[in-house]
Amino acid sequence: MNQFKVSVVIPVRNEEVYIKKCIESIFSQDYPKDSFEIIFVDGNSEDNTADIIKSYITEENHLRLLNNPHKFVQHGLNIGIKAAVGEYIVRMDAHSQYEKDYISKSVEYLEKTNASDVGGQMVAVGETKLQKVIAAAYHSDFALGGGKNHAKDYEGYADTVFLGAFKRQEILDMGLYDERLIRNEDDDLAFRMIEKGLKIFITPEIKSKYYPRSKYSDLFKQYFEYGMWKVAVIKKHGRPARISHLVPMLFVAFLVLFSVGSFFFKEIFWIFTVVMSIYLLLNLYFSFKNDGAPKISDKLMLMLVHFILHISYGSGFWVGIFKFWNFK
Repeated sequence: MNQFKVSVVIPVRNEEVYIKKCIESIFSQDYPKDSFEIIFVDGNSEDNTADIIKSYITEENHLRLLNNPHKFVQHGLNIGIKAAVGEYIVRMDAHSQYEKDYISKSVEYLEKTNASDVGGQMVAVGETKLQKVIAAAYHSDFALGGGKNHAKDYEGYADTVFLGAFKRQEILDMGLYDERLIRNEDDDLAFRMIEKGLKIFITPEIKSKYYPRSKYSDLFKQYFEYGMWKVAVIKKHGRPARISHLVPMLFVAFLVLFSVGSFFFKEIFWIFTVVMSIYLLLNLYFSFKNDGAPKISDKLMLMLVHFILHISYGSGFWVGIFKFWNFK
């Protein structure tokens, strides 16, 4: 077991739709098969996820399945990292597929950049019409605030990466993932790395495909939780990683206050009308310039997706302000 240089760690729960594609893309890696192990950590799945993983286990592929009784991702990651024996941890996600050189490129950039965390951009793809539109939103500055991990061709240092690969001992020394954070645990880890003077590096050479949510309701729930738990990360560190993280919260506050005030004051009505007209025009512009939504119907759906992302994240942020008032 100690010969492994890399440990691939994948927390999963109820991923029977995507798990086979994920496993097959890991098996197709060009990295030497005897130099990496695969550790799935199942959070008490209620579907066939665990059974599908078990069907792939052989002595030759160095695949293990561990149990995560806490269910949540950050617990699963910590269980997997503690059980790993590799010098490097390559974090993967069941909702993604990986290029054949994903592991080898991750190791290459860890060694040649001397960064503590490396990864590629979140390249979102879809299978259904709505999922493709949601994927297009992931590559829009208007949708998600222009993070470097969403820019397709960016290479250089950043404040976070998608998934990531890192040095196991450094993560252990940092105390692993904060298990209090149900969401945004990766943002917190990146924050702690930067505070310690460690480097995070993004390159388009590390390639994977991510499948986003495929329903409006699931997307709303996901980003509501992201917004809510972002407050816990900000409270913990005393500042946001980027000012853009605060914009959806301000937008939601504006919508609530000025929509109500417009019924009572003419001046507020006109301010509300002008600002919302500007928002609508920006939404229209960024939706119609997005090549990921080729048809008119796609672009109109993308406008709705933009609005859902902004409202859900901003609303979740406000809930988080009260929920995590005393978070330390």
